[in-house]
Formats: sequence, structure tokens, C-alpha cells
Amino acid sequence: MRLFGSMEIKDNQLYIGGISSKELVEKHGSPLYVMDEALISKNMETFKAAFKSDRFQTEVVYASKAFLTTGMCQIVDRHGLSMDVVSGGELFTVKSAGFPMEKVHMHGNNKTWEELEMCLDYGIGEIIVDNRDELDKLERVCREKGKKINVLLRVNPGIEAHTHEYIQTSTYSSKFGESIFDENIKDIIKKFIAAEHVELKGFHCHIGSQIFDEKPFFAAMDTMLKFIKQMKDEAGLDTTVLNLGGGFGVYYFDGDDAVDFEKFCKEMIKDLESKLDEYEIDLDKVIIEPGRSIVANAGTTLYTVGGTKVTYSGKKYVFVDGGMTDNIRPALYQAEYEGVIANRINEKTEDLVTVAGKCCESGDLLLRDVYLQEAKEGDILAISTTGAYNYSMASNYNRIRKPAVVFVKDGESKVAVKRESYEDLIRNDLKLY
Repeated sequence: MRLFGSMEIKDNQLYIGGISSKELVEKHGSPLYVMDEALISKNMETFKAAFKSDRFQTEVVYASKAFLTTGMCQIVDRHGLSMDVVSGGELFTVKSAGFPMEKVHMHGNNKTWEELEMCLDYGIGEIIVDNRDELDKLERVCREKGKKINVLLRVNPGIEAHTHEYIQTSTYSSKFGESIFDENIKDIIKKFIAAEHVELKGFHCHIGSQIFDEKPFFAAMDTMLKFIKQMKDEAGLDTTVLNLGGGFGVYYFDGDDAVDFEKFCKEMIKDLESKLDEYEIDLDKVIIEPGRSIVANAGTTLYTVGGTKVTYSGKKYVFVDGGMTDNIRPALYQAEYEGVIANRINEKTEDLVTVAGKCCESGDLLLRDVYLQEAKEGDILAISTTGAYNYSMASNYNRIRKPAVVFVKDGESKVAVKRESYEDLIRNDLKLY
């Protein structure tokens, strides 16, 4: 298993943030989400330092859907990043954490009336409008409240990126945004310009997630700049802001060629600056939205082994006390991870096993046909790169309680999310009789 950030091997154990996996489980229980705070901070500073230009302002926006808690909001604020939210729940979390609301960007393809009201009441900085119907809804909400709001229009540049089909977001049939190739796109833009309560600042695009090939990103930039030039000439829109989204690929499993974020951001800036001259346009600000690339490698999930079983076919299973309730990605995307027996990490990995969770589903498999150290009851299994979309997508299927989340740094662990109790599971239940 590849080690990231503060992960290290000492005394035949995996340490994270200066604390052994055994100590973390003894203190906080399992399953347990462990977040390396130092690596999260380092990644944020890397993006901020690399994505800078003397030609235009730059803004790094954390895509909070990857991982969001009130504590995470505090870390994002401490490093001066802005925040991307996609629901009323994420918006409420950010507000409750005391995050500066003028640095919040609201996304989503079907924002409710209530969510749009929250945006206006909270005084957020910008709404990314998904489509022409949403513009009409937003205009009505603004009129009712007597307020105006800055917006970007999400557009679809038609760039296909090599990633799982579920996380491609820029194909011609995507549910997100208005296509720049729509024959009515010029009229749509003019409708935004004429709107009384919204101020169209520019455009947003996002081609997908977990993309390793850098070429589609540069293709999207070029397509967007040509589109900005076209809308200036044909619709009279002077675009001031361009949001290029995120989706930069990270390492999960052997064979993943992760994007070098520092190098890539600098190349993006260089390419953007030259293209602005080429197309004779100016921009006041360019935005990117890293999420997974900030938190994924900083997360590790620790499980306790309950036992093993060899089936009649000869397949060997290792059973752990979590599963698809704390990591749905293998079942949903066929995502692959790396893992180790964390309390005996130096032993030889000669056992070919499949790691299964405790849910009543045949597809509840966390690792398929991988080599591990021999697992025994009570051992600690660590699965790496679980910082993004694991806690965020956790569920209570089978009425299984969600794990705790701890941040580790310099030998200390802080609980960011308490482990759910059985009482939490029935908190909103009402008896009928």
C-alpha cells in the first residue's frame, strides 16, 4: 500500500499523524475515518501557490461534496480557500461553521425554492445557474426578496474525458448545464443579460471527476475561451469570470497515474494567459474547484477483522466491521483501493483474499482478490485514500451506524464527527400506534 502524508511504518504498525492504528482504534473504535490534517493543509497551499497569475485574479474553491464537516470548513477558511456547495444541507453546514458566506458558490442542477432563498438570506457570493428554467425560478425568488445576486451559467463544452461514465459531466447528454452548441445559446445568454435581479459574470464548466489525462482539461479551456469570444461578439457579453471546475485524478490503486497538481496548475495558467492574447479577450478572475485532490489521499479507514472464511470454491474472505455503508464506491463505481493489516504491516503479503463488509448484500466487497498479510480476528485492516466521497456518501443501510471521523496531526487526534449511537438511528422515527 502506498503511503501518503504523515503515514509511516514503525514497530510493525501503520502510523498516521504520529499515532499508531492500534491506538486510534482502541481510543475511537472502528470502523474509523482518519484524516491527515497536515496533508490536507499541504494540498490546499499547493493549489493556492501554483494557481496564480499576474494577468488575472485566481480563486481556489474547495468542492465540499468530497468531504464536509464543520471542522473541515474551519480548515478551508484558515487556508483562505472559497467553498463550493450543492445543497441546502451543505450550505447550512458551512454557515453553521462560521465560514465567510461571501466566499461560497452554490451549485446543483435542481436547486429548490428553499435552497435559493437560503442563498439570498445567507448572502452567498455567487450562484452557478444550471439552466434557463432555473434562471426564471431565481428571478422570482430574488424579486420576492428584493435582492440581486451574481451568477455564472454552467455550460457544457462537450468534452469527453476518460473516466467512469457515472462521473462524466460534459457529454452531450449530461444532465448538467446548457450546451454551448445549442442553437438557442445566444438567446439564452441574452435572457440572462436582460434579467433584472441577476448579474451574469461569466461561465462555469466541469468535464468530470477522477481524470488522469490532462489533455481534456486543456481542450475544455480552449473551447471555453472560444465560446467567451463568440458570446462577446454575438451576444454582447463581456465575461469577467471563468470557472473551470475540478476533476483532477488522484492515486487509489497500482496503475493510477495521478495528476501532478502543482505542475498542472502552472501549465493551466500559462496556457490561459497565452490564449487570452490569442482570442483578444480579458478576464478578471479564473476559478478552479479541487475537492477529491485535496482530501482523498489524506483519508484512511480503519476496520477490525471479525474473522475469515474459505468457501467451497476455494475463495477466501476476510470479514470486517464496516462495508458499503462507509464506502459505497466499490459497489457503485467498481472502485479499487489498497489495504494492509495495519497492526502487522511488515509481514509477508501471501494471502489472496477478498475483503467483505457486514451488509446483507453480495456486492458488499471493499477489496477484491488482493494480497494481504494473514488476517486474524481482532486485526486492524487499513484501506487508504478514503478521504473523498466515503464519509460524504455513507449510509445507514441495514441500520448500521455511521463511523466517527478523527483528524490526526503531530501525535494528537481530534474527533470531528462523533460515532452514531443506536439512539441516533431512531431519532426521527415516530411510532404509528
